Amino acid sequence: MRHKRKGRRLGRSSSHRKALFRSLMTALILTERDSSFYEGLLSPNGKPVNAPTHKGRIITTLEKAKEVRPMVDRVITIAKKALPNMEAASKFGTTAERNSQAWKTWRESDNYKNWVAQMGPVVNARRRAFAILRDKEAVTLLFDEIAPRFAARTGGYTRVLRLATPRLGDNGTRAILEFVGKHDRKAAATSQAPSYIEEGASA
Repeated sequence: MRHKRKGRRLGRSSSHRKALFRSLMTALILTERDSSFYEGLLSPNGKPVNAPTHKGRIITTLEKAKEVRPMVDRVITIAKKALPNMEAASKFGTTAERNSQAWKTWRESDNYKNWVAQMGPVVNARRRAFAILRDKEAVTLLFDEIAPRFAARTGGYTRVLRLATPRLGDNGTRAILEFVGKHDRKAAATSQAPSYIEEGASA
């Protein structure tokens, strides 16, 4: 019996399962890379690496997608909570080049102290996200692009869509794990019923 044993084991040990979930989360976030990243990129066998056909979407098995979905939502929530501090820190920051005279003057001003105070929670949040994802590029994309996109959303940042065709080889049920908002299905516009003039009414 599996009393109080939540989650699927997926036929893997604990360490293997954690590594699997981490790689799936990182793969989903890294699909948000800019297309220019893949220009001239070659695989180890010398073939060019193609950009993802649909950003913010990966295809995996249904069971894996259901397990990874709440984990992706959790890291997005961590990044979202740091957004107010990031906006406040931008008011006290500087665009001067590091070690320049303007930068040194900023380091000695009160703006630097305010900037450090606001960046503390942001650094903490980025470290928490990195502890889960273990990928610096994924953390950067999470805080710079994905979290601001869902700033006005209270939850449910991803969706799981079951595919009709199973996986070749083991006949496993496949599913799409994607971010909401990019590939939303819009209902077809219904035609408005014509308004008829009642018989005997004046035109």
